Amino acid sequence: MTRVAAVQMTSSTEVKDNLAVTEALLAQAHVAGAEVVLLPENFALMSADDNERWQVRETLGQGPIQEFLANMARRYEFWLVGGTLSLLDGNQEKLCSSCLVYDPKGDRRARYDKIHLFDVELDGGESYRESEYYAAGEDIVVVDTPHGRLGIAVCYDLRFPELFRSMLDKQVEVFMIPAAFTAYTGRAHWEVLVRARAIENTAFVVAAGQSGRHANGRCTHGDSMVVDPWGNILNRRQVGEGLVVADLDLGELKSIRKKLPSVHHRKIGC
Repeated sequence: MTRVAAVQMTSSTEVKDNLAVTEALLAQAHVAGAEVVLLPENFALMSADDNERWQVRETLGQGPIQEFLANMARRYEFWLVGGTLSLLDGNQEKLCSSCLVYDPKGDRRARYDKIHLFDVELDGGESYRESEYYAAGEDIVVVDTPHGRLGIAVCYDLRFPELFRSMLDKQVEVFMIPAAFTAYTGRAHWEVLVRARAIENTAFVVAAGQSGRHANGRCTHGDSMVVDPWGNILNRRQVGEGLVVADLDLGELKSIRKKLPSVHHRKIGC
């Protein structure tokens, strides 16, 4: 059994305050016995504008947010899937929405750059144009750990099942999804999408979200959850800051894949 924790936050426009909240919640995850912990998207900053994102940008391997993540993983001796932060892209013209994974020694073991960028017009005047300041990632990332093979996807990625199928080809066992789903789209689609990704790939899903009204005026859905390969919700936190803790039985996953081997019956895209 592996104990996982998803951290739900209501991050603000103040990095220092957000890191203090994150540290307190990670300490709680340690006390709860978590071996793998997931932070939400934009855990360190829910920015009000493009300028704020650029002010806290970092280069890979350097910067206070990355140092914080490495120190937390090392201090509490767990695998830490670090939500997202803004890293400069290779040309330093745009940013990447990057999820970094650290092992219990504080060493960075993986980087995933969000592939699908949220460029949408919603009812009520909500408009998002992530591609104006973020460069889309290209690489699919699955990380081998003692607690299973972890596949990384971020927020809007959840709507694209072909990404998850590609991770399945890399023998993924647990999907880790940091998110900041809007309240509007979350009410309509969040739970069904999270559970669908678990069922269709016979995999666990750990999803950590932002929740509530933020200082930048944005409202996010929350409802962080852990879902098993049968689509059952093992635990969830619908609103407010806090933890979702659950135990994953990888033996159960192997048993389900053997008894109902739908992932081996694929005829298209094999």
